[in-house]
Amino acid sequence: MNIDIIGRNYEVSERLKEITAQKLQKLDKYFDAEPKAKVAFKKEANSLTLEVMLDYTGRLVRATATGDNFYDLIDVVLPKLEGQIRKHRTRFDKHQKNASYKEAMTYGAGEERAKELVKTKKFALTPMTVEEAIEELELLGHTFYLFLEAKTHTIQVVYLRNDGDVGLIVPEV
Repeated sequence: MNIDIIGRNYEVSERLKEITAQKLQKLDKYFDAEPKAKVAFKKEANSLTLEVMLDYTGRLVRATATGDNFYDLIDVVLPKLEGQIRKHRTRFDKHQKNASYKEAMTYGAGEERAKELVKTKKFALTPMTVEEAIEELELLGHTFYLFLEAKTHTIQVVYLRNDGDVGLIVPEV
C-alpha cells in the first residue's frame, strides 16, 4: 500500500508512522492492486483527529476519528474503513454487477459518446405556495418539481431527499 502521512500542527514520530503503516497493510487483503492511502494527523486546540482516505481505481473510502491519543485512533479508524470497503464492494457487486475493487478501471480506453439533448419539455408555470408544490410532487411521483412561488414570483424547486423528507431550492437573485 502506498501511504502518504501528513501532520497538521503535529510532528508525526517515526514510531507512529511505522504502526500506522503496519495496521493499514491489513487492508491489502481487500485489493488486487496497490491502493493509495492518505493519512492526516491533525492537532486542534484540545483534540486530536486522525483522517484516513483510501483511493483505489477512482473509488474513495474515508474515515475519521477524534480523541486524545493517535495510537488509539488508528484502532478506531480501521474498522470503519473495513466496513465501508465491504459495503462498497457488496453494493457494486450486487447492484451494478461489477467487482468495484477487484478490477482495474481504465479511463479513456473506449470511445466516449458525446452527450446530446434528446428531449425538450415545455410547461406553463402557475404561481403556487411551497405546500401546493409538495402536493404536486407527491401526486406526480417525481423526485423534483419546478414551480413559480406565489409571493416572491421566483422559480423554486422542491425535491425528494434520500431520507424521505422534502428539500427546497431557492435561487438568490
